[in-house]
Amino acid sequence: RQQSRLIRGNKDGFEICTVDHQKDGKVRLDATITFKGNTNEVGIYAHEDEAYEHDKYFKVYQPNAGDKIHPPDDGFKRYNSDGNINPFDIEMDTIAWWYMSCGRALGMLNGNLIEYDSSTLAPLGLVVGADELVGKKIGVINSGLDADTCEMLFEEEEGMEGADCAALAGDIREQAVVLLDKDGLVTVVQPNEDGSYWRKIVRNKMVRMKEVRRVKAAKLWAADIMDLDDENDANVVSSWGPYTTTSGTAKKTSVPGLTAPSAL
Repeated sequence: RQQSRLIRGNKDGFEICTVDHQKDGKVRLDATITFKGNTNEVGIYAHEDEAYEHDKYFKVYQPNAGDKIHPPDDGFKRYNSDGNINPFDIEMDTIAWWYMSCGRALGMLNGNLIEYDSSTLAPLGLVVGADELVGKKIGVINSGLDADTCEMLFEEEEGMEGADCAALAGDIREQAVVLLDKDGLVTVVQPNEDGSYWRKIVRNKMVRMKEVRRVKAAKLWAADIMDLDDENDANVVSSWGPYTTTSGTAKKTSVPGLTAPSAL
């Protein structure tokens, strides 16, 4: 979609609209906000979503943590007496979520492993795609070092005493999210360096637009120096980091031949 948001004022308040650039700038009214009296009260009148196609929309499951009176929803996974979450099967319709010891929330959505905001439980992003996850088991296990192991590990290395065991000073225990397939292959889902799990795979739009312009400029340049009739005949590729196209969203996390069947 190529859309912009528009706030349009009037004598009664203002309107929140959407400008659809794929439909020649058509303006769609989303909500009307009306100021009432001198108390500055606001009334919100919702309008039917013209773009809502019930069968085509991606439906999101949001966990419910409950409160002091109500328990969490049925999808909440609890730890066993050993401090682990027993492995369970993952299908497209599996509903499950849990908190890691660090407070981060992970859960299932349409066969995908998603990280949720720990406070609001709103989805943050994709951790493991359904292409890699469906048909496997997932669980959470303890992976940290105990106090005795820490003491032995660095006792002979000056200046490194307890370097890998700093977390033991607090209440946070180290954990591993593990996947198990039918052939016995175990995959460890490693967190990011900042401790989060969701993969930052939706790239900045302005950066992608600049990349597209660079490729276009390179095609024009190549066509000029090679006397080509059409710039599209120029063979131009890009080289950068882990990304292989100017597409802004990755929908798969599997690695062919490693965590998924080889493409060959």
